[in-house]
Amino acid sequence: MSRYRGPRFKKIRRLGALPGLTNKRPKVGTDLRNQSRSGKKSQYRIRLEEKQKLRFHYGLTERQLLKYVRIAGKAKGSTGQVLLQLLEMRLDNILFRLGMASTIPAARQLVNHRHVLVNGRIVDIPSYRCKPRDNLSDSEMQFDSTIRELFDCFLGNLFLLLLLSIHIFRLFLIEIIELDSLLKILLFFLFSKQHFS
Repeated sequence: MSRYRGPRFKKIRRLGALPGLTNKRPKVGTDLRNQSRSGKKSQYRIRLEEKQKLRFHYGLTERQLLKYVRIAGKAKGSTGQVLLQLLEMRLDNILFRLGMASTIPAARQLVNHRHVLVNGRIVDIPSYRCKPRDNLSDSEMQFDSTIRELFDCFLGNLFLLLLLSIHIFRLFLIEIIELDSLLKILLFFLFSKQHFS
């Protein structure tokens, strides 16, 4: 399945606020969630919605998310915590968290257009996994002055020492998805046929 490029408010109405998907806000007085659906949610629907929140917030395809779940399952420690750490260490997400892009798709565009250097090398892969103490800077190419101002503002002398830890982002993550919900996502993949194929 390819990356979602359709109307974003549809997803926000169904799943709730997703800061990484869009920075637009609904009109005052309108509820984010769609109230037209009634009845009790099934366990499958609850798990599916939690999985979709994660997918749409980080801008992942189904295959990418499944890959991250498999890596997290093989790693030592809590699978949910490892999964969040893998997602938070993505380059596009770090640029979004630093405030250099208003959404994750905007951060992806910055990376794809080769405006970002990691440890002195141009990286044009948004899913690049950063490590603690990586140096982030702008490329020496000539580009829009607004992007240059962003780098000057947020990175100081064009460098930022990244001391990344899952704890830095924990409070912000709870606004999108609670840690308890991660168990539902992992259960969804565990009992999904895709997980074993």
